[in-house]
Amino acid sequence: MNRYRLKILDRYIIGKFLGTFFYSILLIVSIAVIFDLAEKLDNFMEREAPWRAVVFDYYLNFIPYFAILFSPLFTFISVIYFTSKMAYNTEIIAILSSGVSFRRLLRPYFISAFIIALFAFVMSDMLLPRSNEKRLEFEERYYRRQPARANLRDVHKQIEPGVYIYFSNFSRTSNTAFHFSIEKFDGNRLVSKTTSDHASYDTTTHKWTLRQYMTRNFEEEGQKIERGIRKDTILNVHPSEFGRRESIVETMSLRQLDEFIEHQRMQGADNIDYYLVERYSRISFPFSTFILTLIGMSLSSRKMREGIGLHIGLGLLLSFSYILFMRFSIMFSVIGPLSPFVAVWIPNVLYAVIAYIIYRLAPK
Repeated sequence: MNRYRLKILDRYIIGKFLGTFFYSILLIVSIAVIFDLAEKLDNFMEREAPWRAVVFDYYLNFIPYFAILFSPLFTFISVIYFTSKMAYNTEIIAILSSGVSFRRLLRPYFISAFIIALFAFVMSDMLLPRSNEKRLEFEERYYRRQPARANLRDVHKQIEPGVYIYFSNFSRTSNTAFHFSIEKFDGNRLVSKTTSDHASYDTTTHKWTLRQYMTRNFEEEGQKIERGIRKDTILNVHPSEFGRRESIVETMSLRQLDEFIEHQRMQGADNIDYYLVERYSRISFPFSTFILTLIGMSLSSRKMREGIGLHIGLGLLLSFSYILFMRFSIMFSVIGPLSPFVAVWIPNVLYAVIAYIIYRLAPK
């Protein structure tokens, strides 16, 4: 048991790590809020956004979103900063000279990285979805210049296995679809087709009302036609599904996201890869904390005449290259042939190799 008990050295490094991490979050998030407010202030004033809503509905939810999104970068900056100071003050040399191995020295670093990664993962699944919902709702009301695709045209989608709907135009203001049709299939055979001039959704009864409709039932003995002026029907689709932003996935937990992806796949959505990238990113994201921690510690543990500045410069170059590479791989997944799973994990695998090489070259 004593082998796994935290030593004074462990507590010292963990305290420095977490203290520097939260200090860097406080500093950088404060700067980000100031720049964000400067950019959006005109829109807030133009839309007459209440300052209470700006503070509590937007920025109070913007801060956790920004902090968790860039937590690996904050981790990296923290490791570079406090480890460089320790190396500059010859603390690293003294620790290694006392018989502590470099691998043993990494233990408190990885303990701290685990705490940060676990905290970020739990918050992104429990706190962030609700927080993002309020933030996106505020942006939609007071920042976006136009609602997301207020009117849709020529939509054809599967709403449940074997059932497809089509409409030429949809108005979100009246929840009405024009030139509406429903097609039902049994395998590859068309069983029935219903067409109507327009279909309106009733928010009270949760039913679709078809106007001037005609239904054709294709049976073995022939075709049967039913006509009418009005017909109420229940369909497995809600008007909110039409034209909603892809960022809606940011308001979902992992379980909700899995259910949403299955529902979209069943409906034949063409942007499944975007949702899968979000799904895989939430799993792979915590691993980047460990990778960047190893890179940062291995880079900054060497005492250099150029001082802390060179360590920070090299660290920022590597961290931003990591973020840039991640964005490029995700882009090739969304608009190219790359698998979402591969696109999300390639940066981690590549930079894990880089981390190992830097670790092997670090002074021990």
